[in-house]
Amino acid sequence: MTIRRTTFAAALAVTAALVLTACGSTAAGPGTAASTEPVQGGDLTFAIANDPISLNPSGTGSGNDTLYVTRQLVDSLLYQNPETGALDPWLATSYTSNADATEFTFALRDDVTFSDGTPFTAANVKATFDDIVAAGALSQAVSSFVGYAGTDVVDAHTARVRFSAPNAAFPNSTASVALGIVGDATLTVPYDQRADGAAVVGSGPFTLKSYTKDTATALTARADYAWGPAALGNAGRARLDTVTFQIVPEAGVRTGSLTSDQVDVAGGIQPGDVASIEQAGYPLVSRGNPGVTFGISFNLSHPIVADLSVRQAIAAAIDAKTVRDTALNDSFAIATSVLAKNTPGYADQSAALAYDPARAGKLLDAAGWKAGADGIREKDGAKLQLKLWWITNFGPNQTSLELIQQELKAVGVDLQLQSGPVPDFLEAQKNGDFDLVWGNLSRADGDVLRTTFSKATTRYRIDDPALETLLQQQLATSDPTARDAVLAQAQARIASQVYQIPVHELTSILGTQESVHAVSLGADSRLDSLVAAWKND
Repeated sequence: MTIRRTTFAAALAVTAALVLTACGSTAAGPGTAASTEPVQGGDLTFAIANDPISLNPSGTGSGNDTLYVTRQLVDSLLYQNPETGALDPWLATSYTSNADATEFTFALRDDVTFSDGTPFTAANVKATFDDIVAAGALSQAVSSFVGYAGTDVVDAHTARVRFSAPNAAFPNSTASVALGIVGDATLTVPYDQRADGAAVVGSGPFTLKSYTKDTATALTARADYAWGPAALGNAGRARLDTVTFQIVPEAGVRTGSLTSDQVDVAGGIQPGDVASIEQAGYPLVSRGNPGVTFGISFNLSHPIVADLSVRQAIAAAIDAKTVRDTALNDSFAIATSVLAKNTPGYADQSAALAYDPARAGKLLDAAGWKAGADGIREKDGAKLQLKLWWITNFGPNQTSLELIQQELKAVGVDLQLQSGPVPDFLEAQKNGDFDLVWGNLSRADGDVLRTTFSKATTRYRIDDPALETLLQQQLATSDPTARDAVLAQAQARIASQVYQIPVHELTSILGTQESVHAVSLGADSRLDSLVAAWKND
């Protein structure tokens, strides 16, 4: 066996450039920090936009806000270093892979315990992974286990994970929150009954104190925690005593709560608020999100958008630069591929994404869609009316989509915007009750293309053997350079078939009090473990 550690150095050089901690204060801003040395103790209040919905680490919740919370409850086998992209030790001290990436052997720490006092062993790794696979579609993590053949407990502190086909992305997957290891007590509770978090027993630096739906989730530090990732600078007990995630849906209210000193950290800071927060002297923590860019994807089971010409026309009618410049600012990159630029495996597809409304009109004409009396195109007595689903998990979404709605109307497409809470959005995707969907997915690995667009896992009803071959080939390719080449071909195929129209990349922005330190974003640009975070008053 040979050790295989994916470093993604070239891609992460871009990532590092996108990381910033802007600080500085004015007379009108918060007071100057009284100490530069970490302080033990204190309570952190963190405003987030959405209720977690599920505190089951591998369950399906409300996206980033859920993962902000669950990251504090569970640890992962490996830690993806946001600065280098390397997979560093965490619960596992090392891992090895066989030559064809079908077996991964993890050497585990022997000094870790779960929050109920039980020891962490290889049996817990097996039980957690088996549980995810058994949960199937109920778990957001099941796509990481395609071809799962089982986990062997080699000994108490060695676990071997086997696949029936190569799975080169699996080590990276083990760094995610969704593959965080849980104790036996969690698994005695039926999977669909763990959402309130009462059954979640993890090895993380915090435990659940209380969860009040749509109000707050309160966490308490573990006194005996002693195995945080080295890169975070604190392997021991969390410096904070408690962390409370308050649900504050309105972005403006979150910003106001920060600047009126009601909360210590505010998540989901909107582009329009950045300048005023900085001018008031409140530090920002910001990082570009890797993974699938914000854009439009299609339900290929619906005949209108199953027509490639229609998808090409919609793509040509959207001016991504105007959308970015109007709804966002230059802290958010214009998308040039389905993958964000700081994603390992990114390849520029901008040549296939040209804004050309005249071409859009010609494509629709050729497809038989003719302008009606009201300007909306018609064919066989039916109007070119399409329903697009979106959720309000990112403030500028509405402005972006209203601009796109206007751009499509200009070429004769009536875009109907449908929004709702996360459960309704997920249900619509499950039932296929949409023509188009707006969204993104953050992950620091190009395998996010497979989990999003593969026939086995897609919500978009894509059946494309050429794309499927590429998605499975990259999963089977352990050499990083060769894998990137396959991912580039997959991106080209997605662009040529217009399975997704990339519009803009996401940048995660947190606002903090000046008294708050070491709150950081991980390799996936979601909130990292708060084990090293501290505050002085």
